Amino acid sequence: MNGQANIQANIQTNIQTNIIEVEGLSKSFAGVPAVDRISFSVRKGEIFGLVGPDGAGKTTTMRMLAGVMSPDGGRATVVGLDIATEAETAKHKLSYMPQRFGLYEELTVAENIRFYAKIFGIDSQERDENSARLLAAAGMGEFVKRQAGKLSGGMKQKLGLICALIHTPELILLDEPTNGVDPSSRRDFWRILYSLLEKGVTILVTTAYLDEAERCQRIALLHEGRLLFCDTPARLKANLAGGVLAIVSNQARELGKFLANNELISNIVTVGDGLHLIVENPDEAIPKIERMLDTAGFSYEKLEKITPTIEDVFIEAVVKRGHSNG
Repeated sequence: MNGQANIQANIQTNIQTNIIEVEGLSKSFAGVPAVDRISFSVRKGEIFGLVGPDGAGKTTTMRMLAGVMSPDGGRATVVGLDIATEAETAKHKLSYMPQRFGLYEELTVAENIRFYAKIFGIDSQERDENSARLLAAAGMGEFVKRQAGKLSGGMKQKLGLICALIHTPELILLDEPTNGVDPSSRRDFWRILYSLLEKGVTILVTTAYLDEAERCQRIALLHEGRLLFCDTPARLKANLAGGVLAIVSNQARELGKFLANNELISNIVTVGDGLHLIVENPDEAIPKIERMLDTAGFSYEKLEKITPTIEDVFIEAVVKRGHSNG
């Protein structure tokens, strides 16, 4: 009997591990795939990122999971409910913040918060406690009497997040919440998100900023509707074939042209005032590339092996996919 009880407990634990399950999800518009048979899962209590450039399928995926758009194929469950048949029920168990959240610009910050708290049915004590905590995390405590329409773009986004979180949902879906937001507001955003993990909230966030992927516990890299990889940022970078060299130079553009199509280099990524070179064997490549650059008369500050970035992983994956499709 104890053995059966343990088996049932293990089954129940496994069922509850993932709050989102996606299997072969697809959506097309005018015959063009926007989301092409993607599969991934999101665990309870984690920050999971859907990462990729515009047109990758992030927003379409998010809208399907939020129950505002029906899939053409595949299946997905959110908080244990099927998005195709139980979308309306699922909506009551999550909070969805689209790219343009519906703030009321004529209302003040405090009035917007009270309005959404009333919609979500939370009492005044819970509202005031949550509001104080979220306003402090967002650095907006002194702006509670300001009309929403008079806030900056970044502050409007932060207010939208506060309103979406005022009832402490089990799951929150955030569609590019930091798009066009200043760096300071982006930091505030992520401070709020990390604070939610302590309360057991699960967060699914989409972003086109590849550096933000580093802030997620796991990410799915999307390109043209297809899933390239899904793993932790650390494992994705560790599994990058070969290695990455960084070269800093005031001639970065000319260097990129000179090194293009070099057999030692599988890909080149422009990064600020330098380049990232993806190579098969960094230790062997460094002296050979140095000799080539010195012979050609290029000036550069340094050429060294570095830890790959998510951008390096993404671009290398896209290039390899292009070669395989060709």
